Amino acid sequence: MIEVQDIFEVKYGVNLELNKLTLNSQGINFVSRTAKNNGVSAKVDLIDGVTPIPAGVLTVAGGGSVLETFLQPEPFYSGRDLYYLQPKVELSDAQKLYYCACIKANKFKYSYGRQANRTLKYILIPKVEDIPHWIKFANLKQFNDADEAKIKSSVQLPSLDEWKEFKYSELFSIERGRGPRKKDLDGSGSTPFITSIDSNNGLTNYTQMKPIHYGNVITVNRNGSVAEAYYQEIDFCSTEDVHVFNPKFKLNKYIAMFLITLIKKEKYRYNYGRKWGIGRMNNTSIYLPVDTAGVPNWGLIEGFIKSQSFSSKI
Repeated sequence: MIEVQDIFEVKYGVNLELNKLTLNSQGINFVSRTAKNNGVSAKVDLIDGVTPIPAGVLTVAGGGSVLETFLQPEPFYSGRDLYYLQPKVELSDAQKLYYCACIKANKFKYSYGRQANRTLKYILIPKVEDIPHWIKFANLKQFNDADEAKIKSSVQLPSLDEWKEFKYSELFSIERGRGPRKKDLDGSGSTPFITSIDSNNGLTNYTQMKPIHYGNVITVNRNGSVAEAYYQEIDFCSTEDVHVFNPKFKLNKYIAMFLITLIKKEKYRYNYGRKWGIGRMNNTSIYLPVDTAGVPNWGLIEGFIKSQSFSSKI
């Protein structure tokens, strides 16, 4: 591990106040200490005699949303307590984004009003040669227009008092997950092995065993990270701590995203080691928008998800 200052020039921004600038939707980015929108809080007019900070640097919040770190693809102005990091060595954009994540991983050290103004340059990060090889050659173009919706038209859901209650058992045939024992896995094979974790779509390994469960289903954790839910697109195996929701209707990934969001709302009921067994799952209720026949309006639900930002990449 090395310090930030070993591979970056740590510089203080131009320290402008947004309320004294002229807003211009076609102007230059104004980057502040916000955690949103890549740090850009406005666009402003150019100022005579004030040179914008060049593109290609990392911005780091020294106060406010401390250590929020972004790669700036365009020249910009900055507000108070904002630093920018200029690489001393050649780095690809993918490598710069990797370092953004490394710096942000230190946010937990700066709770309760502690700022990073004096300590930023001393934060430890991996050496360039220790960056995973695949990151250097990652294709960032695949994320172009990632925030686009699948469809351009707006789809609105009815008011909640028009939604109808359904038991999970009416919508799914729920079964306990099956597969090999964890200790028998060695990472070989091509069948996904799903466990009760809270990340990576539940995937922790691969197995040579033939898939036991079909894809196009939802998996829900009964133990571990209880109520974490994921859409499994392809056939898979799993542990017994995962329950498989086999749909009794025509499911697709867009409808699944809608249902998963609602299923996860049950997490608060299962703190302190309480498990979510099949019996409880079957009797759990979910409210959904319905059509004139009183059945779930799957077409509306699918259209709603497709109309949301980032749905083009689902």
